[in-house]
Amino acid sequence: MKQFDVYENTNKLTKKQYPLLVDVQHSVLSSLATRIVIPLTSKDLVQDAVMDVLMPEVLFDERSFVLMTPQISAVPGRMLSNPVGTLEHCRSEVLAALDFAITGV
Repeated sequence: MKQFDVYENTNKLTKKQYPLLVDVQHSVLSSLATRIVIPLTSKDLVQDAVMDVLMPEVLFDERSFVLMTPQISAVPGRMLSNPVGTLEHCRSEVLAALDFAITGV
Protein backbone atom coordinates (compact mmCIF):
# COMPACT_ATOMS: atom_id res chain seq x y z
CA MET A 1 0.00 0.00 0.00
CA LYS A 2 1.30 3.38 -0.97
CA GLN A 3 0.56 6.77 0.49
CA PHE A 4 -2.03 8.66 -1.58
CA ASP A 5 -3.37 5.51 -3.26
CA VAL A 6 -7.14 5.63 -3.81
CA TYR A 7 -9.44 2.70 -3.03
CA GLU A 8 -13.11 1.97 -3.52
CA ASN A 9 -15.05 2.21 -0.27
CA THR A 10 -16.49 -1.24 0.40
CA ASN A 11 -18.51 -0.19 3.46
CA LYS A 12 -22.19 -0.61 2.51
CA LEU A 13 -23.28 2.12 4.93
CA THR A 14 -20.95 4.85 3.67
CA LYS A 15 -19.94 4.06 0.10
CA LYS A 16 -22.76 6.05 -1.50
CA GLN A 17 -21.72 9.27 0.28
CA TYR A 18 -17.99 8.46 0.21
CA PRO A 19 -17.28 6.19 -2.78
CA LEU A 20 -13.50 6.48 -2.52
CA LEU A 21 -10.89 6.47 0.24
CA VAL A 22 -7.41 7.99 0.07
CA ASP A 23 -4.71 6.22 2.06
CA VAL A 24 -2.69 8.97 3.75
CA GLN A 25 -0.60 6.74 6.00
CA HIS A 26 3.12 6.62 5.24
CA SER A 27 4.55 3.26 4.20
CA VAL A 28 6.98 3.32 7.15
CA LEU A 29 3.93 2.27 9.21
CA SER A 30 2.99 -0.61 6.90
CA SER A 31 3.28 -3.19 9.70
CA LEU A 32 0.20 -1.76 11.44
CA ALA A 33 -3.09 -3.60 10.94
CA THR A 34 -4.90 -0.36 10.18
CA ARG A 35 -4.54 2.39 7.60
CA ILE A 36 -5.39 6.08 7.99
CA VAL A 37 -7.75 7.20 5.23
CA ILE A 38 -9.64 10.30 4.16
CA PRO A 39 -12.88 9.78 2.25
CA LEU A 40 -13.65 11.51 -1.03
CA THR A 41 -17.14 12.70 -1.87
CA SER A 42 -18.55 14.02 -5.11
CA LYS A 43 -18.20 17.77 -5.54
CA ASP A 44 -21.94 17.82 -6.36
CA LEU A 45 -22.83 16.64 -2.84
CA VAL A 46 -20.95 19.39 -1.00
CA GLN A 47 -22.52 22.72 -0.13
CA ASP A 48 -20.82 25.95 -1.18
CA ALA A 49 -19.49 26.56 2.36
CA VAL A 50 -16.43 24.35 1.87
CA MET A 51 -13.18 25.40 3.51
CA ASP A 52 -10.78 25.18 0.57
CA VAL A 53 -7.67 24.36 2.60
CA LEU A 54 -9.33 21.83 4.90
CA MET A 55 -11.46 20.22 2.20
CA PRO A 56 -9.81 20.83 -1.17
CA GLU A 57 -11.35 19.90 -4.46
CA VAL A 58 -9.31 17.22 -6.23
CA LEU A 59 -9.54 15.73 -9.69
CA PHE A 60 -9.63 11.95 -9.86
CA ASP A 61 -10.58 9.86 -12.86
CA GLU A 62 -11.69 13.04 -14.65
CA ARG A 63 -14.24 13.78 -11.90
CA SER A 64 -14.25 16.43 -9.18
CA PHE A 65 -14.21 15.23 -5.60
CA VAL A 66 -13.81 16.92 -2.24
CA LEU A 67 -11.28 15.57 0.24
CA MET A 68 -13.33 15.17 3.43
CA THR A 69 -10.49 15.73 5.87
CA PRO A 70 -12.81 16.17 8.91
CA GLN A 71 -13.93 12.54 8.36
CA ILE A 72 -10.39 11.14 8.61
CA SER A 73 -10.41 7.66 10.12
CA ALA A 74 -8.57 4.38 10.44
CA VAL A 75 -9.78 1.28 8.65
CA PRO A 76 -8.52 -2.30 8.69
CA GLY A 77 -5.79 -2.69 6.09
CA ARG A 78 -7.60 -5.70 4.65
CA MET A 79 -10.43 -3.33 3.62
CA LEU A 80 -8.06 -1.76 1.08
CA SER A 81 -7.24 -4.40 -1.46
CA ASN A 82 -6.67 -3.04 -4.96
CA PRO A 83 -5.95 0.64 -5.56
CA VAL A 84 -7.98 2.23 -8.36
CA GLY A 85 -5.54 5.11 -8.76
CA THR A 86 -3.54 7.68 -6.86
CA LEU A 87 -3.76 11.26 -5.65
CA GLU A 88 0.01 11.65 -5.66
CA HIS A 89 -0.54 14.61 -8.00
CA CYS A 90 -2.49 16.29 -5.13
CA ARG A 91 0.15 15.56 -2.48
CA SER A 92 0.62 19.19 -1.44
CA GLU A 93 -3.15 19.78 -1.12
CA VAL A 94 -3.63 16.63 0.98
CA LEU A 95 -0.74 17.48 3.28
CA ALA A 96 -1.95 21.10 3.61
CA ALA A 97 -5.42 19.83 4.57
CA LEU A 98 -3.96 17.53 7.22
CA ASP A 99 -1.73 20.28 8.55
CA PHE A 100 -4.64 22.70 8.73
CA ALA A 101 -6.79 20.14 10.57
CA ILE A 102 -4.07 19.60 13.18
CA THR A 103 -2.48 23.01 13.54
CA GLY A 104 -5.09 25.42 12.20
CA VAL A 105 -2.45 26.96 9.96
